[in-house]
Amino acid sequence: MEDPSLERHFKGHRDAVTSVDFSRAKKQLVSGSMDSCLMIWNMKPQMRAYRFLGHKDAVLCVQFSPSGHLVASGSRDKTVRLWIPSVKGESTVFKAHTATVRSVHFSSDGQSLVTASDDKTIKVWTVHRQKFLFSLSQHINWVRCARFSPDGRLIVSSSDDKTVKLWDKTSRECIHSFCEHGGFVNHVDFHPSGNCIAAGGTDSTVKLWDVRMNRLLQHYQVHSSVVNSLSFHPSGNYLVTASSDSTLKILDLLEGRLLYTLHGHQGPATCVAFSRDGELFASGGSDEQVMVWKTNFDADYGDVVKPQKYSSSVDGTHGTGQSEMDCGIHNKKTKTQGSVRTHEQQEEETSLANTLEHIVGQLDVLTQTVSILEQRLTLTEDKLKECLETQQKIIQNKTN
Repeated sequence: MEDPSLERHFKGHRDAVTSVDFSRAKKQLVSGSMDSCLMIWNMKPQMRAYRFLGHKDAVLCVQFSPSGHLVASGSRDKTVRLWIPSVKGESTVFKAHTATVRSVHFSSDGQSLVTASDDKTIKVWTVHRQKFLFSLSQHINWVRCARFSPDGRLIVSSSDDKTVKLWDKTSRECIHSFCEHGGFVNHVDFHPSGNCIAAGGTDSTVKLWDVRMNRLLQHYQVHSSVVNSLSFHPSGNYLVTASSDSTLKILDLLEGRLLYTLHGHQGPATCVAFSRDGELFASGGSDEQVMVWKTNFDADYGDVVKPQKYSSSVDGTHGTGQSEMDCGIHNKKTKTQGSVRTHEQQEEETSLANTLEHIVGQLDVLTQTVSILEQRLTLTEDKLKECLETQQKIIQNKTN
């Protein structure tokens, strides 16, 4: 198991990089930037990069279609463009929202596109002819990110209203809201198995939830500033995060711990994405640079994309790590046997943590109740005082 290594870095953007994504065959990498441009970088050293011009304002999100024949981009100019990633850089454009488009994401079959915007809505479109299908509108603030589940049946979204919402694509209903984040939620994505989601935001934490049980699985407090972006390794065993503290962090989800901290960007690391096979990941920053890293740390990529049915206990050294990660994560022998707790120990600790949390919650309620009672008592005393003063005045008037 080797450390991740910086393979290449690309310079060409004239402002902060906002989004990165690999094509399926790893031949190309696309990046979007505040400079209103998209860049298509060719992974072969002798091939030149293409700069795509079309958006009238900052490009905030880019993604390759599953086949690699199209690139979608969303912009502050309220439009979405679909590009053919070749020398000509031809694109079709449609006005998708009434405010900034923050997020674009293709369904795994490449037939649908989901977009998210500052107009507080999520919209679903057909890729062919860009026909509008439906809108999801229960968020009460900007929607930063929206993603299809791997099977396309669910959509997850994150917002500045501090919630992560789970939607059923068929019924178009919000089926659950996760409200545990202490700040705005910048980025959310599905685990490759589709059974859990990860979210990161302005409270500097990364949280993983099980979407079947709607419960928190893991909680990481490894960054010292805003988490801007995250990406699951296709095996589902690792998660990479990018933060305004200028670092990238790689988390081992099986052991529930921080594996690597990577320093490359000068200033905030704004976006990060694994390649489809997990051999590489790319990052972008406010330093205008795009970096490509070789993963190195997992030899078993070949057949990892199929969801597994095993569960593994998680050592929550750097977070709550509260449960078995039964999310299709591979079972593997842990390197440090001493640090892995048994299910019984974990359950006891989880139970104790839950009890303590409940007690603290009850104490908070009591404190609030006492505070309200004090306020009411003060009001009553004031009213009583007023009544007595009025009564005295009436008596004085009568005697006079």
